[in-house]
Amino acid sequence: MEKFFKLKENGTTVSKEIVAGITTFFAMAYIIAVNPGLLSKTGMEWGAVFIATIIAAIIGTLVMGLVANVPYAQAPGMGLNAFFVFTVCFQLKFTWQQALSMVFICGLINIFITVTKIRKTIITAIPNSLQNAIGGGIGVFIAYLGFINVGLINFNEGIPALSVINQPVYYVFLIGLVLTIILHLLEVKGGIFIGIIATTIIGIPFGVTSTADTMGFSQAIGQLPQTFGVIFTKEGIPSLFTDASKLPLVLITIFAFSMSDTFDTIGTFIGTGRRTGIFSEEDERALENQPGFSSKMDKALFADATATSIGAIFGTSNTTTFVESAAGIGAGGKTGLTSVVTAICFLLSAFFAKYISAVPAAATAPALVLVGFLMIASFAEVQWDDITEAIPAFFSGIFMALTYSISYGIATGFIFYCLVKTVKKEARDVHPLLWIVSFLFILNFILLRFITQ
Repeated sequence: MEKFFKLKENGTTVSKEIVAGITTFFAMAYIIAVNPGLLSKTGMEWGAVFIATIIAAIIGTLVMGLVANVPYAQAPGMGLNAFFVFTVCFQLKFTWQQALSMVFICGLINIFITVTKIRKTIITAIPNSLQNAIGGGIGVFIAYLGFINVGLINFNEGIPALSVINQPVYYVFLIGLVLTIILHLLEVKGGIFIGIIATTIIGIPFGVTSTADTMGFSQAIGQLPQTFGVIFTKEGIPSLFTDASKLPLVLITIFAFSMSDTFDTIGTFIGTGRRTGIFSEEDERALENQPGFSSKMDKALFADATATSIGAIFGTSNTTTFVESAAGIGAGGKTGLTSVVTAICFLLSAFFAKYISAVPAAATAPALVLVGFLMIASFAEVQWDDITEAIPAFFSGIFMALTYSISYGIATGFIFYCLVKTVKKEARDVHPLLWIVSFLFILNFILLRFITQ
């Protein structure tokens, strides 16, 4: 195990990696129940999506751990599953079989741009100021995610406001947040994980922690054939190209899927990997032009790219690298052993979903808030007194939370970076790929405007 994962070389131990893996799992375990609940609105069987979600998470996370040796977990992503349901199926009137087929094709596109190293070239083309802004923005986003998940911030008629602290869930969250911060200040090993478990227990007398009614494993397995491989039937991929008049809409939708999936991952890797040393900037740049998959970044991007198509085959929306992996990284995870442990937890969850789902958002939210706070330190690396750096950094960092999307935060940062450099007559300093990506983002926004009206 030491030789395979290079634990000493990465300054970690088996116990640290196990705790980190379990921490990551609990931080993202909500997807086990949320994803089938959401996708079943399209007519998909709840049990089939439940099993598909777990299988996609296990395979994607294992590939990330065993091939790339990095502490990231994968699962069907929030935001992308909502786009799948409410925009692609409800608004654009595609069937869920067609939507899955588009997700599969999106995965193939991501594999292509990964094998050709386009994705990694984009990463290395991002200037340091924006990389630091993305890192800080991920921190804001994760902390915001924690507050939203527990309902502490609400939207009354579209206006964000602090909820009245009059519900048991808020009491449990605040107790858990204070406890998690204290454990961190005291430098208790596994403090984040301990905080999740302790807060879950505290939630029992408050009525916040309770087992949910979920479908049995055998019943869910029995429904899996209804989604597994459906993209290869006549209702799947072939149906996308039978109506020539809808072909432009199909291509636009696949493009939108791919842009969000690609840049959610890029943002997560930059935001969590650079500062922690999981991905070394110098090593990645030095290996950029070497053939094959010669670095952690190459392998991690490939693992992420393959997971989307695999998930679509089983019957779920885009599988992507979860930003909640930052919780495990914050707990000390540095190698693929963390991911392997998370994958094992997902496997076990298929049989114990009723009990896994008992861990409330009030218990995991404090971990997200603390990790988000720690990641915001990346903002300190931005030269805020240089307006050419400050403007794109501001939009990139803040828009992630305001738009509830990592990719949109990156998009606004890229666009304003190109704008600022053009106005300052420094357009030649912008990497050509940033110009191309910025144009594609603008095109994406324009196309989405027309297809969602």
